[in-house]
Amino acid sequence: TVANEACSSSHVSVNGKPAKPSKDVSVGDVVEITFGNKTVSVEVVSVAEHALKSDAASMYRVVDEKNA
Repeated sequence: TVANEACSSSHVSVNGKPAKPSKDVSVGDVVEITFGNKTVSVEVVSVAEHALKSDAASMYRVVDEKNA
């Protein structure tokens, strides 16, 4: 999947550490994702075992966005 490729290519970190695709996140974790020259940091505000796509946006808040 795209998420697995992003993690395997070191484009995702959790709390400042490189994340593997199997990394579990907890409420309060900060996830940083790099897409090309853009980096977005989000804070996890809720975690669910099963979540609908429509609920995903309410499970995090954007902390920072940067363009390289």
